[in-house]
Amino acid sequence: MRAAEIRTPGQAPVVVDRATPSPAGDRALVRVLAAPITPLDLLCASGTSYFGRPATPYVPGVQGVGLLTDRPVWFPTSAGMAPGDGAMAEYAAVAADSLVDLPAGTDPVAFAALGLSAVAALMALTDRGELSPGERVLVLGAGGVVGQAAVRLARLYGASHVIAAARSPRARERATRAGADTVVPLTTGDLPELTAALTEAADGPVDLVIDPLFGVPAAAAAATLRPGGRLVNLGSSAAETTPLTSSTIRAYSLRLLGYTNNELTPAQRAKAIRVIATHSAANELAVDHETLPLTEAATGWTRQATGTSAGRVVLTT
Repeated sequence: MRAAEIRTPGQAPVVVDRATPSPAGDRALVRVLAAPITPLDLLCASGTSYFGRPATPYVPGVQGVGLLTDRPVWFPTSAGMAPGDGAMAEYAAVAADSLVDLPAGTDPVAFAALGLSAVAALMALTDRGELSPGERVLVLGAGGVVGQAAVRLARLYGASHVIAAARSPRARERATRAGADTVVPLTTGDLPELTAALTEAADGPVDLVIDPLFGVPAAAAAATLRPGGRLVNLGSSAAETTPLTSSTIRAYSLRLLGYTNNELTPAQRAKAIRVIATHSAANELAVDHETLPLTEAATGWTRQATGTSAGRVVLTT
């Protein structure tokens, strides 16, 4: 079979011929249809992540969409986090109890682009953020996959007004297409200036902030919250620390919450995947993505890593 292979951490994968896996015990052989190149894949393959330097060579791909016989399924792997191979191959041997059946009509590429990023957006909004119909939501980093999904899902789950913030013109276009009412440029690191811009765009107190950025954007967004408002942080793309002050938190009794997909049980993750898949199959939820054949894995990897792709890169077999 053809597979992408990481041979040296920090370098793009090469496409090679490998033996098709022969699963045994509790493993199942999935014919892969689509595998996204995610930030976690890039991090694991860098050799500098908190998982440590991966054993090489290995096939990357922490998630994928494929067929088990004729059943469309989503599956996770621990590629790059633990010894073993992942989804960027024609076939993958995965734990049978980790497979999640997908509804008929699911576009494997469109769903692969959503994947666990959309799960994070869903759970940050609903489970952690406790979004109620009629509430006002501010989404930071709204041009990324998590951000685009959060904007669309906030709409689906009844938000009355969605404000988005994104850095580049292309990212702001994505946020607009996702359904944001107002889009604010994240082009300044000046806290008072950004706070003023977000406050003006919100045109009223915000109930919930979805924050994959942290840093100055999180502090500015927190200033738009109503008393008792919630900020859910699920990333640190802007910075690992924030200038958010204690007085701001205390004066408005704000709730600062953290979220990670790692806290989900397999059952919770499967339930969330099915929810995302249902919305995807109904054409209610999608994110910008770029499709490349597996043979162009190195090109896709580089485009994703350098931010020059037209969205989430998805490899197809």
